[in-house]
Amino acid sequence: MSKYIIETKNLTKQYGAAKSVADLSIHVKRGRIYGLLGRNGAGKTTTMKMLLGLTDPTAGEIRIFGKPLHGNEKNLLPRIGSLIEAPGFYPNLTGTENLRIFATLRGVPGRHAIKDALDLVGLPYRDKKLFSQYSLGMKQRLAIALAVMHDPELLILDEPINGLDPIGIAEVRAFIRSLCEERGKTILISSHILS
Repeated sequence: MSKYIIETKNLTKQYGAAKSVADLSIHVKRGRIYGLLGRNGAGKTTTMKMLLGLTDPTAGEIRIFGKPLHGNEKNLLPRIGSLIEAPGFYPNLTGTENLRIFATLRGVPGRHAIKDALDLVGLPYRDKKLFSQYSLGMKQRLAIALAVMHDPELLILDEPINGLDPIGIAEVRAFIRSLCEERGKTILISSHILS
């Protein structure tokens, strides 16, 4: 077993003449929180999309859990939870109802996984509030609950505190820390907020 959950070597993504990511080499150890920090447009989201197989690199190598990503997506990607862009939740359903749909589509067993994910992010399981009535902070929490619902080993979260108020930022940081410290998750998080 590799000591690195994520390894990239000279990872590059080019769009026409412009390089979004240039020769990025990273090594992410198991059970840690790592941050990709940079201004908007610095290539953080593109890097995360390449790590998830959502876009192909122009050059370079990606290894996840010690194996090349290319050709092993079916075995590797189910072990990852991610939040890259806002998931398409149904506005006329509750958070729990939305998660039930995703759980069914992904083959995640039982209501316990949903309840555990909601508990983790501080959202009530039996809440009757519709998604359309959620605050931005509640929407972010539900998106993170979706990412952790299947108990992944690795979480890749793109700007999970974007648009949150200071209390929401502190709460999200606290449960991300608890995922790592109490549940042993490896977390790669991006942000343009340096504080």
